[in-house]
Amino acid sequence: MAPAGDTGTKDAQDGDGRLISAVRAGDTELVRALLRDDVNPGERERAFCLAVRSYDGHIAQLLLQYGADPSRCAPDDLLPLHEAVEQGSPALVEALLDDSILQRHPEPELLDVRDLARHWHETGAEAGLRRRTGSRGAVVRTRLPDDEYNSVDEFTLGGMSVRDGHGAILTHLEELLGIHTPFEGLMNRALPHARQDHPAWGRAAIQLANRRDRATWTTAAALRAHPDPSRRLFGAEVMRLTHLFDDSDEDAYAVPALDIFTPWSAAETDVAVLTEVLVALGEHRDLRAEAALLPHTGHPDARVRRAVAQGFSDLGSPPAFSGDARTALLRLMADRDAVVRKTACHKVAEGRDHDRVFAEAMAALLDDADRMVRLAAVYGLALHDDERCVEAARLLGPPQRGSAEEEGYLDAVWRYEWRRDGR
Repeated sequence: MAPAGDTGTKDAQDGDGRLISAVRAGDTELVRALLRDDVNPGERERAFCLAVRSYDGHIAQLLLQYGADPSRCAPDDLLPLHEAVEQGSPALVEALLDDSILQRHPEPELLDVRDLARHWHETGAEAGLRRRTGSRGAVVRTRLPDDEYNSVDEFTLGGMSVRDGHGAILTHLEELLGIHTPFEGLMNRALPHARQDHPAWGRAAIQLANRRDRATWTTAAALRAHPDPSRRLFGAEVMRLTHLFDDSDEDAYAVPALDIFTPWSAAETDVAVLTEVLVALGEHRDLRAEAALLPHTGHPDARVRRAVAQGFSDLGSPPAFSGDARTALLRLMADRDAVVRKTACHKVAEGRDHDRVFAEAMAALLDDADRMVRLAAVYGLALHDDERCVEAARLLGPPQRGSAEEEGYLDAVWRYEWRRDGR
């Protein structure tokens, strides 16, 4: 368990570099921005050591992404694995089990921490924290990002904090040890969290999808008729990821996925499940998938409309988008939800359909109230070789600190000017 509010201040030294200072401050976006620039030799590794000693798995994962080599860290410079497992952050545990240092942890140690993770998972983070602290006080519960894509709940009591990621940690350790956990067991670790951005859910769904066997597919497919929407959602995600991860030439799951998701999209009433089903359909470049997406263009929930906007595909030579898809995208570019507008604009931007009607629709978004929508419009106009992107980009100003998305959108304008000027 981590001391509440521990940020590794015990490691502070005079003359810290900017990266070390940013890690100590827990400033994820500044760390990301600094890592895009050159840093002093060894500074990434020193920052990685500090991040894991500070129980900051999010920043530790970011440092790994940008080339930190944990094998250059002495074992004593890192957090003991059992402490990381107790603390309950899957990102932190996975950082300490990076391929470069995995051999430091022999199988008996992995089995011991597997048992520790199972104990915490079965006890529950809050109950385990109360048992450890002996306190009857009020527990403070906070949702926090655990890595770039997932969030966990952190419980704080009696000066100690623990996160509720032990189910995901258990699944990861079993995978490392080659333990085959049944479908039901993995699903039961995911369902209590009831949200797709929790690592226990994602780790379970990904592990099952990576099996790519008929037994797993059949079990997942059977869940579409379950009365519990959480189970339907889990089954849909496992099937979607099974098809998505299948990189074989046969693409054996494409037709079965369409055969299931197409009628499912017309019958599903739960918004979260319907959204997942539509996302799955959008991963197929097929007229059947498009036909299933179209009826949901005007759905009252923005999550559904976002999935529709994302799901349309170029289906052939120009005009690429079908007439129905073009009409739907133009409607979605004027949607009341900013994320829907941005998603539709981005889809049009990267499509091969350069009809003037799309350029005018993107130009109409240059005055949008939402900055990200304006950026997507600038990006689209640049890709469509429309001069209006230049002045619009100037008015937007430089990208916000640490935003790779904004940098990518504005970089398209520079590339357009390069093409325009024949450089």
